[in-house]
Amino acid sequence: MCRPTHFTVSYRINPWMFPENPTNQKLAESQWQSLYDAYRALGIEVELIDPIPGLPDMVYAANGGFVLDGIAYGARFRYPERQPEGPAYLDYLEALGFTPTPATELNEGEGDFLLVGDVILAATGFRSDEASHRELATVFDREVVTLRLVNPSFYHLDTALAVLDSTTIAYYPDAFDEPSRRELERRFPDAILASEADATVLGLNLFSDGKNVVMAEQAVRLRADIEARGFQTVGVNLSELLLGGGGVKCCTLELRS
Repeated sequence: MCRPTHFTVSYRINPWMFPENPTNQKLAESQWQSLYDAYRALGIEVELIDPIPGLPDMVYAANGGFVLDGIAYGARFRYPERQPEGPAYLDYLEALGFTPTPATELNEGEGDFLLVGDVILAATGFRSDEASHRELATVFDREVVTLRLVNPSFYHLDTALAVLDSTTIAYYPDAFDEPSRRELERRFPDAILASEADATVLGLNLFSDGKNVVMAEQAVRLRADIEARGFQTVGVNLSELLLGGGGVKCCTLELRS
């Protein structure tokens, strides 16, 4: 995770961002702290990367890379405003002991790559190029399933799809093109389908350890549906960080050894 020390909305690279509207950095810090505290209360170890001045979106740590099997696959951001984050995160992950693998293709890390069991779901359409999916498959020697996002409000996979455990996902169907929806229906016939209302508060942008789910408290129906499947939920309010287009998962990069 990365504290939102420099968080603000000073440019617009997604539909959530309005630079003309002021942000409250102290509120962002307080809300982020509630997420950090929720993780620690669940016994989850959290590593903190130092925030860098001039990189207000660095708080969205999930975009900083993809970590699996002790390997850190680096991010290569599409927009110049975020491009310095890629090397910063890769250097930090190397310092933690992960084997660094710089990317040659455009990708935004765990924002667009999600692990379900032994399969990596990978999105394209807005940020990550499809060529990065082939690179990802080579680096990790795993099956990579390409999904195409079509709604600009759900510009990263982790805004439109959530992994709850090794076999269970939740997603918002209208974020995907028809072939992707068919593939998700085929692979996950028992998936939880999120409503538009819950998707638009980034209710799917959640973290699950397979038992406990930390998610936006505003996503009331989705939270109930997840609890009905036997998961325990912890609600948090990241409304200020939502102004930059991010939620719980965006603030969380999973480190898998």
